[in-house]
Amino acid sequence: MGNSDTKLHFRKAVIQLTTKTQPVEATDDVFWDQFWADASTTVQDVFALVPAAEIRAVREESPSNLATLCYKAVERLVQGADSGCPSDKERQIVLNCTRLLTRVLPYIFEDADWRGFFWSTVPGAGRAGRLDADGDDEARPLAESLLLAVANLLFCPDFTVQSHKKSSQDAAEDVLSIDSCEYIWEAGVGFAQSPPLNFVHDLNRTELLKLLLTCFSEAMYLPPSSDSKSLNPWVTFFCSAENRQALPLFTSLLNVVCAYDPVGYGIPYNHLLFSDYREQLVEQAVQILIVTLEHDAGSAAGSALQALDSAGPDNLFVNYLSRIHREEVCETLDLGFILKGLARLLNNPLVQTYLPRSAKKIQFHQELLIVFWKFCDFNKKFLFFVLKSSDVLDMLVPILFYLNDARADQSRMGLMHIGVFVLLLLSGERNFGVRLNKPYTLRVPMDIPVFTGNHADLLIIFHKIITSGHQRLQPLFDCLLTIIVNISPYMKSLSMVAANKLLHLLEAFSTPWFLFSSTQNHLLVFFLLEVFNNIIQYQFDGNCNLVYAIIRKRNIFHHLANLPTDTASVQKALQKKRKSRVSRTNSTEAESMEGSRPAVPAEPGTLKASLEATPGMTCDGITTEMVRKEKIFVSPAMKVIPRVFYSSCCQADHTESESTRGRLSSVSSSVACSANPDWVLSWKGKLPLQTIMRLLQVLVPQVEKICIDKGLTDESEILKFLQHGTLVGLLPIPHPILIRKYQANAGTVMWFRTYMWGVIYLRNLDPPIWYDTDIRLFEIQRI
Repeated sequence: MGNSDTKLHFRKAVIQLTTKTQPVEATDDVFWDQFWADASTTVQDVFALVPAAEIRAVREESPSNLATLCYKAVERLVQGADSGCPSDKERQIVLNCTRLLTRVLPYIFEDADWRGFFWSTVPGAGRAGRLDADGDDEARPLAESLLLAVANLLFCPDFTVQSHKKSSQDAAEDVLSIDSCEYIWEAGVGFAQSPPLNFVHDLNRTELLKLLLTCFSEAMYLPPSSDSKSLNPWVTFFCSAENRQALPLFTSLLNVVCAYDPVGYGIPYNHLLFSDYREQLVEQAVQILIVTLEHDAGSAAGSALQALDSAGPDNLFVNYLSRIHREEVCETLDLGFILKGLARLLNNPLVQTYLPRSAKKIQFHQELLIVFWKFCDFNKKFLFFVLKSSDVLDMLVPILFYLNDARADQSRMGLMHIGVFVLLLLSGERNFGVRLNKPYTLRVPMDIPVFTGNHADLLIIFHKIITSGHQRLQPLFDCLLTIIVNISPYMKSLSMVAANKLLHLLEAFSTPWFLFSSTQNHLLVFFLLEVFNNIIQYQFDGNCNLVYAIIRKRNIFHHLANLPTDTASVQKALQKKRKSRVSRTNSTEAESMEGSRPAVPAEPGTLKASLEATPGMTCDGITTEMVRKEKIFVSPAMKVIPRVFYSSCCQADHTESESTRGRLSSVSSSVACSANPDWVLSWKGKLPLQTIMRLLQVLVPQVEKICIDKGLTDESEILKFLQHGTLVGLLPIPHPILIRKYQANAGTVMWFRTYMWGVIYLRNLDPPIWYDTDIRLFEIQRI
């Protein structure tokens, strides 16, 4: 009964606020206390009892009352932070003000005329941080007072952290004078003690972090901009030296995320029997991390070199991240603790049990991928640590799992991009290719062919997403093949399944009508030929499966060498494409092939954030070193143009080739290609076929001879012969290894910002903080 009365009184206060036509004085505490001092409402209650229409009505018709409401709520938070919230009533007031501001702030941000309100000065507010300061200090904007109050409240004894008082008679701890580094929330980086779990503290932290995230979300109400130097003022101030809690808060957020174990002792169905309040805190913590770490990417353009500058970046969160350096493998020491924590969480959905759905599955893997990306980008010591052992494979397998799972879902194209970008970043390092030679023994629930091999085989076979993914993956094809090119010089032994997969990709991409149908399609053939050349030149011993596959499919290379270039042949090939498309339209057989159907739509009743511009990849900046580095840039003006390539088939037979050709016939070129003999000749002569043709010239007669002499019908004997063969002195001079590295620019910075906030929007639906507000950073499609 009492709770119902509380809600009724709170609702009456809201109605009074929306119906008053005259400004209510800030000194009228009786009126304003109705919103926080006399109420005990949950965050869900606040969102239900304060409708969006009424907030907008107050904003338009009584702007002074809305301004006073925000000012008074911030004032109470500052008072709570100063006093340390010693009583239950004061803690409830702080929570009520937190929930109310979380509800109201998005409607402040959506109106351009109101965005500067929180950055305006308030009478009586000084730089000391107190809204009621009497000093002559320079006036402090309301936003700064709010951010500092929230930061201090996150380390308030008996409210958000465990008190260090030894007895109830001890004096209360002064929030403004305590050393917050002694109150870090979890053991891990820079902190050895693990405080006892307290679900009340976790809930209070979660609510304050929601408000903090809402403050940072002003970026969602600004249109996409290619200006990489545009800064979020909320994040800029919060991560500056003005915030004395920056270090303990960064450490607390990181440790809470990396120490979290959703499975615990592994008791079946424990997540259905008990509430896990720590999971809610971890989700908010990881979102705060990715937002604060994204901030400096705008000015650094993704370069870790600036993060390692002697003075360090202005963003203290990036500064602290870049300086984490302890490399010991022990889980209690920094880099090992972070890597094992991220790997444990990313592998969580892959855990298989005998009892269906008996283990808890986390849902914030996209945020974790962004955190991993930021650590590799800003802290090169961390990247080196990840790659110096096979622990990197604990990150590779879940990334491939997520990409494989999302490949046909158009609502998860952002996940596809971040996953591929992470793989591209890793593939630019030699150690990554070397680590992939470790045998693959896991059995991850992915629909890929059964094979016996190593992690390099897994990565190549995973490229079935080219054949069975959604059409909007087309801009990633260059990236996907670049990953294979980067690791190819280090692949010691490919399985037959992986070798056949590579040959089938080449067969699909090298058909004349496909090569002539777009100005960029021939580049895919160049990538695959480079893969074969790297393996032949640098890893011939041990790759008999690939050599045998090349011999079996030698006609592909002969056809490429003799590709027709006259006008009649080019037009005939393009005409064949058009006829093939018509025949496919009249046939129902192609409809049943994997990947030929439209992408799986989102579940009814869900929201989907779509990115306006997804970056495509182009290459530039090749140097002339023996091991050359090529930077891959993203064009911000490039938009995703849907295009379907071909269906997925992984079996080593002629059925795959026919299916692949059928799938390729559905290609709809995104660029009107005026194929002509001069254009074809401009790249045909550059096809790197010399090494492969020399291999065929030497080995094909030898293989044919032993087959005839010994009457061989079993390929195992041929493989044994190839395994002991050599091409030393017979091949052209080895070409330099070309390493292509990911390089961010303004386009990628904007894309990551859009993707990140799209993920955060969709992950915060209880309460729906930004639902039905005028977001301009991305488009919301309601299904």
